[in-house]
Amino acid sequence: MERDSMKFNWKQFAIALGLFLLGYFTFNGNLFAQTLEKPRVAIAVGGKNLLYYLPLTVAEQLGYFKDEGLQVEISDFAGGAKALQALVGGSADVVSGAYEHTINMQAKGQTITAFVLQGRAPQIVFGVSNKTMPNYKTIADLKGKKIGVTAPGSSTNMVANFVLAKGGLKPSDVSFIGVGAAAGALSALRSGQIDAMSNLDPVNAMLEQKNEIRVIADTRTLKDTAALFGGPMPAASLYAPEAFLKKYPNTSQALANAMVRALKWIQKAGPSEIIKVVPENYLLGDRALYIDAFMKIREAISPDGSFPPDGPQTALKALQAFEPELASKTIDLSKTYTNELVKKANAKYK
Repeated sequence: MERDSMKFNWKQFAIALGLFLLGYFTFNGNLFAQTLEKPRVAIAVGGKNLLYYLPLTVAEQLGYFKDEGLQVEISDFAGGAKALQALVGGSADVVSGAYEHTINMQAKGQTITAFVLQGRAPQIVFGVSNKTMPNYKTIADLKGKKIGVTAPGSSTNMVANFVLAKGGLKPSDVSFIGVGAAAGALSALRSGQIDAMSNLDPVNAMLEQKNEIRVIADTRTLKDTAALFGGPMPAASLYAPEAFLKKYPNTSQALANAMVRALKWIQKAGPSEIIKVVPENYLLGDRALYIDAFMKIREAISPDGSFPPDGPQTALKALQAFEPELASKTIDLSKTYTNELVKKANAKYK
């Protein structure tokens, strides 16, 4: 009798469990319908402390990646070129970096696609040292000089090349030195190791505050960016090999969801909220200056992650200005970016 009772209880338990799971699957259909093919994702970034990558930091610090079911590991490098190397070498799945790398990589036979725009202006400042070049007058004065960039081949290098080209100089007319995007960059300029620098905030803000650089080109606002490049210039983005996006569509969508959510949070956040989210060491010891720098670049941050239709063409023209070999290459810009994932993300986070 007791044995029969036990059988009955187990049977009831099995039925109850089945009903529970049925309800769970019913109410969480979206979760299971979007099972992540690759929940662990390695993201490479070049200079994570920079305001250029603030959306990535916000998504990480506020747990937006985790909310999407992702376990994201972010590796920080000295510059975007180094982050790209990590992707090509296989140690990273995705890069948080400059959009123009997708164009250069296609020219080399590799299709890499940007799928979330973080910055709609480069936020890069090209400045000349008031210490080593107090009598600077024109771009021509930079011939034979040392120019600091976050890392050779990074977006800071690309902007420097473009500025030099507008002044009649070729990249080979100067020496580029990688100085990183934090205290090392400040030290390089202050010690006289470099004569000019192409870098981002908060580094630039600190040098401007003490009148240590003379700004030659500024891309922190949409107006100044359009004036320099002749149109909108897509900047920081999340990009990955085309094969990654095709193989892991749900994972890619989850990444886009987290980033778009972060972009929307930044649009509504006040400076004090930003300061609470950003790690202390990103502030370079000056909270007030960081807030001031944030306010200067705020409009450069994309409000929704979408690439402007004429932005990729602007980027291609800029690269062709100092990379003549690009002119002979057929670049399919439609393969360098997609707005499909951010469209869905914006529908989710209205």
